[in-house]
Amino acid sequence: MKIRITPPERISATIQLPSSKSISNRALIISALGNGEHQLENLSDCDDTQVMIRALHAQPGETIDILAAGTAMRFLTAYLSVTQGDRIITGTQRMQQRPIQVLVNALRELGAHIDYVANEGFPPLRIQGTTLTKSHITLPGNVSSQYISALLMIGPSLKNGLKITLTGEIISRPYINLTLQLMKDFGGKATWMNDRELLVGPQPYASIPFYVESDWSASSYWYQIAALSNEACITLPGLFEKSYQGDSQVAHIFRSLGVETIYGDKTITLHKNGKPTERLEYDFINQPDLAQTFVVTCALLGIPFCFSGLQSLKIKETDRMTALICEMKKLGYILQESEGSILSWEGERCERSQEAIDTYEDHRMAMAFAPACLVLPDICINNPQVVTKSYPRYWEDLQKAGFIIKEE
Repeated sequence: MKIRITPPERISATIQLPSSKSISNRALIISALGNGEHQLENLSDCDDTQVMIRALHAQPGETIDILAAGTAMRFLTAYLSVTQGDRIITGTQRMQQRPIQVLVNALRELGAHIDYVANEGFPPLRIQGTTLTKSHITLPGNVSSQYISALLMIGPSLKNGLKITLTGEIISRPYINLTLQLMKDFGGKATWMNDRELLVGPQPYASIPFYVESDWSASSYWYQIAALSNEACITLPGLFEKSYQGDSQVAHIFRSLGVETIYGDKTITLHKNGKPTERLEYDFINQPDLAQTFVVTCALLGIPFCFSGLQSLKIKETDRMTALICEMKKLGYILQESEGSILSWEGERCERSQEAIDTYEDHRMAMAFAPACLVLPDICINNPQVVTKSYPRYWEDLQKAGFIIKEE
């Protein structure tokens, strides 16, 4: 399937973003561990969260297929380790190529019973839930923060709680802080002891009413649309100025690209306002999911950039660095990768191809490239259905804002 997207002349719209996938998935695990009586409100309707909901209702002996949901794979691997029953957890072919050994080794060190069904270090996994007896592990700080979050969330279920020591550079710290904050909201005792050690007390979670905030990472595509438009006024309800989400930093970064954020009562409004910077340098170590949006936006605005802290992009739904280099070349931009973690553009151009943008089974590739039509004058996207992973109504919302989308 392929679609062609044509932009409107001006953009004025109110868009209800999906609920935060990051908060939804954490709240679901924490609530399940606490045997929560209260229903979670405003849960995300994205694929990843729906997969998580189905998995949490699976019976012992069932095989759990989490499809392409990397977050669900990591969080559920830890959750199933402390939940009675014998289960196999698997996913798509790409998921079976995404490493999970660091998390499995950590859980085994705590006493978990986990076996690899096929290839060592990769899903599928056979997990037999048990009582974890150990209470201290050491991990490299540069592993996926989802490994750390997965371990933190089961900490209250351990007899003596859990202490995690992180070594070396710590990446994606805001996601760890998000997990800690949600654990505290549900009555858990979890905190940084110092810059490198995390401590979780053996105190059960409480059941509380909980409302999930809208997704700041989804807002990035509307910031991008505002930046690339000649004129835009976009209102996004459900976003909080004081947010738990690290991706709320998007508002600060886009200020450099001429987009102003006006905060209201649980809502924001975006305006094109001011002249963009002449060059943008930024370390995305704490907001890796925003990188694709800024790569496309800066290039199309003719703003040279150097983005670092991108090492985790290589183990996402696809190798996002390689995918960005390939697809930006189709649009006529030559990007450079260095040190496995830096992506830059110094203004080098090539002839634009007429090929459609490939999405690599990656929702963020589709959503980051679609707004390019505001500059190009249109763009074709292959396999647009990948957006259901995090933002199922993305194409409908573009149409609501005046974009014309035709299937080809």
